Amino acid sequence: MKDSIQTLAYYFPNYHFEPRNEPFHGKGWTEWELMRHATPRFPGHNQPKIPLWGYEDESKPEAMARKIAAAADAGVDAFCFDWYWYDGPYLQRALDEGFLKAPNLNRLKFCLMWANHDWRNMHPAVYGYNSPIIFPWTTTFESVGFVWDYIIEHYFQHPQYFTVDGKPFFSLYAVCRFIIQMGGLEKTHAALDLLRKKAKAAGLPGVHICAGWYDNLDKDPLMVCPQSEWKDKLGIDSYTSYNTHVVVPDPGKTFTHRELCDYWMPIFEHAQQTLPAPYYPVATAGWDCSPRTIQSDHYENQPGKYLYETFMEGTPETFGYFLEHLRSNLLTRPPQERLLFINAWNEWTEGSYLEPDTHFGTGFLDAMRHVLA
Repeated sequence: MKDSIQTLAYYFPNYHFEPRNEPFHGKGWTEWELMRHATPRFPGHNQPKIPLWGYEDESKPEAMARKIAAAADAGVDAFCFDWYWYDGPYLQRALDEGFLKAPNLNRLKFCLMWANHDWRNMHPAVYGYNSPIIFPWTTTFESVGFVWDYIIEHYFQHPQYFTVDGKPFFSLYAVCRFIIQMGGLEKTHAALDLLRKKAKAAGLPGVHICAGWYDNLDKDPLMVCPQSEWKDKLGIDSYTSYNTHVVVPDPGKTFTHRELCDYWMPIFEHAQQTLPAPYYPVATAGWDCSPRTIQSDHYENQPGKYLYETFMEGTPETFGYFLEHLRSNLLTRPPQERLLFINAWNEWTEGSYLEPDTHFGTGFLDAMRHVLA
């Protein structure tokens, strides 16, 4: 029995052929290529990480059916798909052709998190250079309505779409960045209000809009509106995070889930007690972005620099420790606030995944099943 806690795992869909990747990486490329060529970059480094199920094509319904069954058995209620739009959908085949056509689709819900950032070519990245932007963000206040129409038609009305209080759940990866992209607070409020109106016009009761807490810490340079004001000024319904690796007490060392849990739980509790809308915490399964770097390049720890920053490694036991604390915390919250996020189901090239590998087998899923299922 799950004691009414609902668990959503983020899903990163770059493990299938995407035509728009071909000019940059070659015919048939997927991000599995980075995992195939990953090597240990320092003594004791746990690489390569090898998928127990093989290098599956996630756009195949039979491959996605295996993921759905394992996730549901472990206590996951929904996949929250990282969703991209660069003058049209990008990396959508894992959802459209794999998940939505899986024969056991009825076992798992799904929802979207709009990853509102430029797409950089860091597959792999060159040491010492900024990765070039290949798909820049282009959606504006004037064009966002077309995106709303697309997601309402293709996803929100699907019977397996995850809802909160009956409303389709929709998350924005980086809210303050979205405010800049839309042209300010007033336009952002209008853009989100347009989404709600379009949903109601389609026969839905509205939209539950969740504010991603990523580059939105109040000390961040992109902070254009304090997170405490997002509810009143933008009408957001809840808050969450994408992962828990970004802020750590001692950059430069490798952390375990136990240490990260002890650091983050007070932050989660503070957010729950002070934010004007529910805050849903997240447990990160791991963090190691070294496969996204050229393996023959020099590699060194550079705290705070993506691809070279602090590592987070653990075991199924330490992951279970984190989950136990999150479960205990959520059971103190009102029933409507008992949502837990996991980063991630399959972020292999960032070292954050629940899928079985040849090192721990199904250990992380077993830990989830023990705590949540």
